[in-house]
Amino acid sequence: MPRTPDNTNTCLLIIDMINDFSFAGAESLFPAVEQAAEHIAAFKQRARDAGMPVVYVNDNFGKWRSDFQTLVEGCMKEHCRGKRIVELLRPEGDDYFVLKPKHSGFYATPLELLLSFLSVRRLIITGVAGNNCVLYTAADAYMREFEVAVPSDCVVSLDSEANRTALRHMRETLKADVGPSTAIILPHNIPLRDLRQSVAGK
Repeated sequence: MPRTPDNTNTCLLIIDMINDFSFAGAESLFPAVEQAAEHIAAFKQRARDAGMPVVYVNDNFGKWRSDFQTLVEGCMKEHCRGKRIVELLRPEGDDYFVLKPKHSGFYATPLELLLSFLSVRRLIITGVAGNNCVLYTAADAYMREFEVAVPSDCVVSLDSEANRTALRHMRETLKADVGPSTAIILPHNIPLRDLRQSVAGK
Protein backbone atom coordinates (compact mmCIF):
# COMPACT_ATOMS: atom_id res chain seq x y z
CA MET A 1 0.00 0.00 0.00
CA PRO A 2 1.50 3.42 -0.90
CA ARG A 3 2.85 5.36 2.02
CA THR A 4 0.95 8.46 3.06
CA PRO A 5 3.11 11.59 2.70
CA ASP A 6 5.05 12.21 5.90
CA ASN A 7 5.63 15.54 7.62
CA THR A 8 9.24 15.56 6.49
CA ASN A 9 10.91 17.47 3.69
CA THR A 10 13.78 14.96 3.39
CA CYS A 11 13.93 11.86 1.22
CA LEU A 12 16.51 9.10 0.71
CA LEU A 13 17.30 8.16 -2.90
CA ILE A 14 19.03 4.84 -3.61
CA ILE A 15 20.49 4.95 -7.13
CA ASP A 16 21.07 1.80 -9.22
CA MET A 17 21.87 -0.55 -6.33
CA ILE A 18 19.34 -3.09 -7.62
CA ASN A 19 21.82 -4.29 -10.18
CA ASP A 20 23.27 -7.55 -11.46
CA PHE A 21 26.69 -5.86 -11.79
CA SER A 22 27.37 -7.70 -15.03
CA PHE A 23 28.65 -4.66 -16.96
CA ALA A 24 32.29 -4.24 -18.00
CA GLY A 25 34.52 -3.46 -15.03
CA ALA A 26 31.83 -4.19 -12.44
CA GLU A 27 34.03 -6.69 -10.63
CA SER A 28 36.37 -3.83 -9.69
CA LEU A 29 33.56 -2.31 -7.60
CA PHE A 30 33.78 -5.11 -5.07
CA PRO A 31 34.21 -5.14 -2.09
CA ALA A 32 33.71 -1.33 -2.04
CA VAL A 33 30.13 -1.53 -3.32
CA GLU A 34 29.25 -4.10 -0.66
CA GLN A 35 30.65 -1.82 2.04
CA ALA A 36 28.64 1.08 0.61
CA ALA A 37 25.52 -1.11 0.59
CA GLU A 38 26.03 -1.85 4.29
CA HIS A 39 26.27 1.88 5.02
CA ILE A 40 23.17 2.61 2.89
CA ALA A 41 21.22 -0.16 4.64
CA ALA A 42 22.11 1.29 8.06
CA PHE A 43 21.20 4.80 6.94
CA LYS A 44 17.96 3.55 5.38
CA GLN A 45 16.92 2.14 8.75
CA ARG A 46 17.65 5.50 10.39
CA ALA A 47 15.64 7.22 7.66
CA ARG A 48 12.65 4.93 8.15
CA ASP A 49 12.82 5.41 11.92
CA ALA A 50 12.70 9.17 11.27
CA GLY A 51 9.59 8.84 9.09
CA MET A 52 11.45 9.61 5.84
CA PRO A 53 10.31 8.20 2.50
CA VAL A 54 12.78 6.00 0.60
CA VAL A 55 12.88 6.02 -3.21
CA TYR A 56 14.76 3.47 -5.31
CA VAL A 57 15.79 5.14 -8.55
CA ASN A 58 16.96 2.42 -10.86
CA ASP A 59 18.15 2.01 -14.42
CA ASN A 60 15.90 -0.12 -16.61
CA PHE A 61 19.02 -1.49 -18.36
CA GLY A 62 17.33 -1.00 -21.72
CA LYS A 63 14.65 -3.57 -20.89
CA TRP A 64 11.53 -1.61 -21.74
CA ARG A 65 9.15 -4.47 -20.88
CA SER A 66 10.67 -4.92 -17.44
CA ASP A 67 9.47 -3.57 -14.11
CA PHE A 68 11.12 -2.96 -10.75
CA GLN A 69 10.00 -6.22 -9.13
CA THR A 70 11.35 -8.20 -12.09
CA LEU A 71 14.71 -6.45 -11.63
CA VAL A 72 14.76 -7.37 -7.94
CA GLU A 73 13.91 -11.01 -8.62
CA GLY A 74 16.52 -11.26 -11.38
CA CYS A 75 19.22 -9.97 -9.05
CA MET A 76 18.32 -12.54 -6.38
CA LYS A 77 19.36 -15.50 -8.53
CA GLU A 78 22.25 -17.55 -7.18
CA HIS A 79 24.62 -16.80 -10.06
CA CYS A 80 24.05 -13.03 -9.89
CA ARG A 81 27.01 -10.92 -8.73
CA GLY A 82 24.61 -8.36 -7.25
CA LYS A 83 22.69 -10.85 -5.08
CA ARG A 84 24.43 -9.86 -1.84
CA ILE A 85 23.78 -6.17 -2.53
CA VAL A 86 20.06 -6.77 -3.06
CA GLU A 87 19.91 -8.91 0.08
CA LEU A 88 21.26 -5.93 2.02
CA LEU A 89 19.00 -3.38 0.33
CA ARG A 90 15.89 -5.30 -0.71
CA PRO A 91 13.00 -2.82 -0.97
CA GLU A 92 10.21 -2.95 1.59
CA GLY A 93 6.52 -2.76 0.85
CA ASP A 94 6.12 0.95 1.53
CA ASP A 95 9.24 2.09 -0.32
CA TYR A 96 8.85 3.91 -3.63
CA PHE A 97 10.59 3.16 -6.91
CA VAL A 98 11.27 4.98 -10.17
CA LEU A 99 12.76 3.39 -13.29
CA LYS A 100 15.02 5.66 -15.32
CA PRO A 101 16.17 5.22 -18.95
CA LYS A 102 19.29 7.37 -18.66
CA HIS A 103 21.81 8.64 -16.12
CA SER A 104 19.79 11.18 -14.17
CA GLY A 105 16.93 10.06 -11.98
CA PHE A 106 14.99 13.11 -13.17
CA TYR A 107 15.33 12.56 -16.94
CA ALA A 108 12.10 11.18 -18.48
CA THR A 109 10.85 9.87 -15.12
CA PRO A 110 8.09 10.86 -12.65
CA LEU A 111 10.64 11.48 -9.87
CA GLU A 112 9.99 15.22 -9.63
CA LEU A 113 6.23 14.66 -9.41
CA LEU A 114 6.73 12.04 -6.70
CA LEU A 115 8.95 14.34 -4.66
CA SER A 116 6.37 17.11 -4.99
CA PHE A 117 3.66 14.73 -3.76
CA LEU A 118 5.87 13.89 -0.77
CA SER A 119 6.60 17.60 -0.12
CA VAL A 120 10.34 16.88 -0.32
CA ARG A 121 12.92 19.69 -0.57
CA ARG A 122 16.04 17.88 0.69
CA LEU A 123 17.52 14.81 -1.01
CA ILE A 124 20.06 12.40 0.41
CA ILE A 125 21.48 10.64 -2.65
CA THR A 126 23.30 7.30 -2.42
CA GLY A 127 24.34 4.54 -4.81
CA VAL A 128 26.38 3.95 -7.96
CA ALA A 129 28.15 5.33 -9.76
CA GLY A 130 29.30 8.40 -7.90
CA ASN A 131 30.77 10.02 -11.00
CA ASN A 132 27.87 9.11 -13.24
CA CYS A 133 24.24 8.51 -12.26
CA VAL A 134 24.65 9.87 -8.72
CA LEU A 135 26.40 12.99 -10.05
CA TYR A 136 23.83 13.66 -12.79
CA THR A 137 20.91 13.11 -10.43
CA ALA A 138 22.49 15.44 -7.87
CA ALA A 139 23.09 18.10 -10.54
CA ASP A 140 19.49 17.92 -11.74
CA ALA A 141 18.29 18.10 -8.13
CA TYR A 142 20.42 21.19 -7.51
CA MET A 143 19.05 22.89 -10.64
CA ARG A 144 15.56 22.22 -9.28
CA GLU A 145 16.57 23.93 -6.02
CA PHE A 146 16.61 20.83 -3.84
CA GLU A 147 19.04 20.78 -0.95
CA VAL A 148 21.44 17.91 -1.66
CA ALA A 149 23.49 15.56 0.51
CA VAL A 150 25.67 12.78 -0.95
CA PRO A 151 27.19 10.82 1.95
CA SER A 152 30.71 9.85 0.92
CA ASP A 153 30.50 6.35 2.44
CA CYS A 154 27.34 5.58 0.46
CA VAL A 155 28.59 6.13 -3.11
CA VAL A 156 31.03 4.15 -5.26
CA SER A 157 32.52 4.64 -8.72
CA LEU A 158 34.55 2.33 -10.95
CA ASP A 159 37.61 4.41 -10.13
CA SER A 160 38.28 5.65 -6.59
CA GLU A 161 39.97 8.85 -7.79
CA ALA A 162 37.00 9.60 -10.07
CA ASN A 163 34.73 9.06 -7.07
CA ARG A 164 36.70 11.55 -4.97
CA THR A 165 36.68 14.06 -7.83
CA ALA A 166 32.90 13.70 -8.23
CA LEU A 167 32.32 14.20 -4.50
CA ARG A 168 34.53 17.27 -4.51
CA HIS A 169 32.65 18.66 -7.52
CA MET A 170 29.29 18.06 -5.84
CA ARG A 171 30.50 19.76 -2.67
CA GLU A 172 31.96 22.80 -4.43
CA THR A 173 29.52 23.28 -7.31
CA LEU A 174 26.25 21.77 -6.08
CA LYS A 175 26.75 22.87 -2.44
CA ALA A 176 26.19 19.24 -1.40
CA ASP A 177 26.96 17.88 2.04
CA VAL A 178 29.38 15.02 1.29
CA GLY A 179 30.26 14.03 4.85
CA PRO A 180 29.76 10.43 6.06
CA SER A 181 26.25 9.12 6.54
CA THR A 182 26.74 8.83 10.30
CA ALA A 183 27.23 12.62 10.49
CA ILE A 184 23.89 13.43 8.83
CA ILE A 185 21.40 14.60 11.43
CA LEU A 186 17.83 13.49 10.80
CA PRO A 187 14.89 15.06 12.62
CA HIS A 188 12.44 12.58 14.05
CA ASN A 189 9.29 13.03 12.03
CA ILE A 190 5.87 11.69 12.98
CA PRO A 191 4.09 10.29 9.92
CA LEU A 192 0.89 12.23 9.20
CA ARG A 193 -1.24 9.11 9.62
CA ASP A 194 0.12 8.69 13.19
CA LEU A 195 -0.28 12.41 13.90
CA ARG A 196 -3.92 12.26 12.80
CA GLN A 197 -4.51 9.23 15.03
CA SER A 198 -2.98 10.99 18.07
CA VAL A 199 -5.09 14.12 17.46
CA ALA A 200 -8.23 12.04 17.00
CA GLY A 201 -7.53 10.26 20.28
CA LYS A 202 -7.47 13.48 22.30
